[in-house]
Amino acid sequence: GVQPPLAEWGTMVAEGQAFLTSAWWICTFPGLAIVTLAMGFSLLADGVAETLGERR
Repeated sequence: GVQPPLAEWGTMVAEGQAFLTSAWWICTFPGLAIVTLAMGFSLLADGVAETLGERR
């Protein structure tokens, strides 16, 4: 994995779980970034598949 000086979204979410009740933003914003990125790639893949004429 990524070494300690570098930030990683998954690590930020995992470490922020302990502070969820007092500092919810520690894991919420990296989690939202992960969801946004995943949805963006999914929509991009759907657009590419539609453009290339994939049949379902």
